[in-house]
Amino acid sequence: MYKKSSKPDRDSDKKPKLSYWSKTKCTCPVCQRDFDKEEMLTGSGRMNAGDLTDELHRTYIPSEKYGAIYPLIYAVGACPRCHLALFWKDFEEIKDKASIEALRDDDENRQKKVATIFPHYELTRERNLLDGAAMYYLALLSYEKVDLAYAPTFKRAMISLRLAWLCGHLNETIPGYNYDYIAKVFYQKANFFYEQTVMNETNRVESFAPVNNFGPDMDKNYGYDGMIYLIGLLEYKYGQTEDMQLRYKKLDEDKRAIARIFGLGKSSKAKPGPLLENARNLYDNISALLKESKTIDLSDDD
Repeated sequence: MYKKSSKPDRDSDKKPKLSYWSKTKCTCPVCQRDFDKEEMLTGSGRMNAGDLTDELHRTYIPSEKYGAIYPLIYAVGACPRCHLALFWKDFEEIKDKASIEALRDDDENRQKKVATIFPHYELTRERNLLDGAAMYYLALLSYEKVDLAYAPTFKRAMISLRLAWLCGHLNETIPGYNYDYIAKVFYQKANFFYEQTVMNETNRVESFAPVNNFGPDMDKNYGYDGMIYLIGLLEYKYGQTEDMQLRYKKLDEDKRAIARIFGLGKSSKAKPGPLLENARNLYDNISALLKESKTIDLSDDD
């Protein structure tokens, strides 16, 4: 819930601003306290779009005036009192008693877990990269307690993937704090939750119908096709390697799913653009890996 408020009092330094405090406050559904909503400013050359990665992550080129920007960090909010964190829209949507009680009971646990990975984070100042990553981790833990009616599994998948990206940026900014390792953990979580999302939808356990934008980033919605692509990509890049037979089996299934979704091997141009190009590259890479695995298996038999 949002309420009208006067502009929050903040330090008035003269550095170029990346964000502003909304004229409306957000109301936490758990503790019923109002808190300030920070939103990113987008004009005047702040967002200098760079390349799109194979993970469908849009990078931005730092500018001399504004430096590095991370638009993703403004997509979630966090209550400074009870450390509930959600996508902004869900502060209005989540109202059922069971979810709210579960979130209230998990307050201290959320704070402790986040502080171990993102120490000294702050929820009331203009957010920096570490604060933004901490809010996403709070959101990951918050959606664990939310009813399936709000499609929390998909949201945990998207949040985990974005957390991996943010931890990668943290590792570039402040190397030596193991954020590269932490990023890999979140990539693996993203893979698990994306797979679980499809499984839940197929088995009619949890629908992703409430999801309006599949992202995974903020600049474009790649829809269900993008999710299928990401499942294959994350398995290929970050999947487990302890049980190689299981790995090859999953990759073969992912390869077939990608071929079905994108019509690979056909002349159809129904899905043009970067997603199709990336899907073709992934299909070829998985095919080459599976072919190599068969060669290794034959060699081992000799």
